[in-house]
Amino acid sequence: MNMTKERPNYKLEICANSVVSCLAAQEGGAYRVELCAGIPEGGTTPSHGEIALARELLKIRLNVIIRPRGGDFLYSDLEHRVMLRDIETARALGVDGIVIGCLTPEGEVDMARNRELIEAAGEMSVTFHRAFDMCRDPLDSLERIIELGCDRILTSGQEPKAEQGVPLLKKLVEQAEERIIIMPGSGINYRNIAAIARESGAEEFHLSAREPVESGMTYRNPRVKMGGTAIVINEYEQMITQARLVKNASEALEQLIRG
Repeated sequence: MNMTKERPNYKLEICANSVVSCLAAQEGGAYRVELCAGIPEGGTTPSHGEIALARELLKIRLNVIIRPRGGDFLYSDLEHRVMLRDIETARALGVDGIVIGCLTPEGEVDMARNRELIEAAGEMSVTFHRAFDMCRDPLDSLERIIELGCDRILTSGQEPKAEQGVPLLKKLVEQAEERIIIMPGSGINYRNIAAIARESGAEEFHLSAREPVESGMTYRNPRVKMGGTAIVINEYEQMITQARLVKNASEALEQLIRG
């Protein structure tokens, strides 16, 4: 009997906040990007122009988050209609997959609303995003998401960072039994990705691989802040994915395979 363990099929998904970050992810060897706007809010739907140009320039797979605002995942009827329209746009632009997640007030997976979004997606793949980390019962929610027919779940294991959520990630991978992909995300980088892969058993990973890039502005008005006082970001730098950090993460996984 052949007892040789099958080689893991590791894949990197890069959370890209711009077309520039998408191209860096591609250069670094990513399998797929998830294009998002509003990163400080946890990711919101990017613009038509951003999606269109990313699709035009990328040879790798492109997923787009469908999330009309930051905050919780309890959406109004109008917000639901917005998401359906955004899915129409994504399909028309040739996007490979969408990233969604709707919850009930009780912290359960909203089967009706998610099912409508999935039906609107047609042949596109569907990832259930970190709304999962806000579910009351993760193991039951896993079964509900499998029932919906989603392709994967992006999760930190219901902890702030995936590194802390490894015990639950491992349980989810085991319970999923290859019925759905469990994709760890949040705080993953080339330094910790191999350990998370080894301990959780996951094979797809979600990371940003970003670094700050200083603004070219030489004149800066210190009295005015575009984001207001509640948004704590440096408005004179951009966080941009770096190809070398993507490559470093990929190499860490390759080294894990080689032992």
